[in-house]
Amino acid sequence: MSAERNSAVGEHGVAKRAKASNRKKTEPAKPVKSAKPAKPESRLGMVRRARKINRELAEVYPYAHPELDFRNPFELLVATVLSAQTTDLRVNQTTPALFAKYPTPEDLAAAVPEEVEELIRPTGFFRAKTKSIMGLAAALRDDFGGEVPGRLDDLVKLPGVGRKTAFVVLGNAFGVPGITVDTHFIRLARRWKWTESDDPVKIEAEVATIFPKSEWTMLSHRVIFHGRRMCHARKPACGACPIAHLCPAYGEGETDPEKAKKLLKYEKGGFPGQRLDPPPGYPGRPAPPLGASEA
Repeated sequence: MSAERNSAVGEHGVAKRAKASNRKKTEPAKPVKSAKPAKPESRLGMVRRARKINRELAEVYPYAHPELDFRNPFELLVATVLSAQTTDLRVNQTTPALFAKYPTPEDLAAAVPEEVEELIRPTGFFRAKTKSIMGLAAALRDDFGGEVPGRLDDLVKLPGVGRKTAFVVLGNAFGVPGITVDTHFIRLARRWKWTESDDPVKIEAEVATIFPKSEWTMLSHRVIFHGRRMCHARKPACGACPIAHLCPAYGEGETDPEKAKKLLKYEKGGFPGQRLDPPPGYPGRPAPPLGASEA
């Protein structure tokens, strides 16, 4: 092949490559097919994930327990009624003086309302709460021989006692399984896709179908513990959460591990717990009495 022909071929090749290159630059990129959306979680998948959450929470909180100080069913019943719209800590700081003065239903039923109001004032809504606890004390005295009944139907008839309070008492004073659906339980059950309802009775019924009855009371403690310590309403500590890999709501809160650690509360954050008299095995510090420093 002559030099001229080689040169012509070479120039033609260069021009062809240049043209192709220019075409690549100007031609729009082919659209990338989006990934297929994840399949909705099946009922069986949700149940398996929910039960795994419960098992892992049992490892995180082996010491989970009711966070109200009490020595008998009557004290637990009154303390639970007082815990509405306040913290268990504030109730625990208030009830020692109340129970010292009124240790039995008969004593509380015969009390002077203004004196009871003054004792329970730190729990808030003290007038309405005084009416409830004195009313339930009178009902226990008059209808149940001064004893707290161990049946749901009887408990919910008492003044100020709903299903949530009744299940706290049944599960922790009588060993009767029950699901305690408080604000923490509602929030976490929804975040974990155990339910889409915000009605406590419906949530109780739906969650009851996911877990065996024998787990209901301890499940309630674990979920509530987690809600108070890590999975907070406004800013959950996602980056410090040991069950983040099972949580559909991961990322709603702080995901940076170091920043998330600063959000932890009670014993998980190195602070006192809610009980002045915690049970054996509790790893945190007891809460201080009323008027003492809580830091």
